[in-house]
Amino acid sequence: MKGMKEDTPKKKKGDFLTNLDSKAEKKGIKTLWQAIKFLFVSIGVTLIQLGLVNLLYFMMKGWTEPLPSFLSVIFTEETIGVGHSNWGYILPFFLSNLIANTIGYFVNKSKTFRSDAPWWHYVAYIIILLLLIFFSTWLQGLIVNGLTSVGLEGAAPTIAAMAAGTVQMVALFPLQKFVLLKEKKTETQE
Repeated sequence: MKGMKEDTPKKKKGDFLTNLDSKAEKKGIKTLWQAIKFLFVSIGVTLIQLGLVNLLYFMMKGWTEPLPSFLSVIFTEETIGVGHSNWGYILPFFLSNLIANTIGYFVNKSKTFRSDAPWWHYVAYIIILLLLIFFSTWLQGLIVNGLTSVGLEGAAPTIAAMAAGTVQMVALFPLQKFVLLKEKKTETQE
């Protein structure tokens, strides 16, 4: 009926997640709840990475320009397979990791940890991420080489990206939670 509206205020967008955050904090499971949110963000990051790695891998496959010497020491043909020590093979794994994890950083900053970390924390994150991506790219090359040698080339980039994503998730959660993306200080925390 007209004029018989309840006097309850409308909830703002995002209140649902904020309410869950508050409930988790009250129950003493805040870190567990953040780990769950981080896991969901990581799943999203993985999906972005999988889409990109497959697209870029098959688009750049013909780009056979050799890697510079400092990279060819890391990405040897013995490790990642004969004919794979080139830009068209390495760059798809590297770029898909970088793009997907950058998106994940900003989502985790605003939603998972609700951080007001300064801009230079992002710079530190990128430096650490680059090292982690070099390792992950090497690991993905190793996995793809192994799977290709047994006839699973079509599934190899996806499996390799999932394995690298798991390694990154395990490394990045504590780094972001305890170092780079500490929560905003509220008046009650000060």
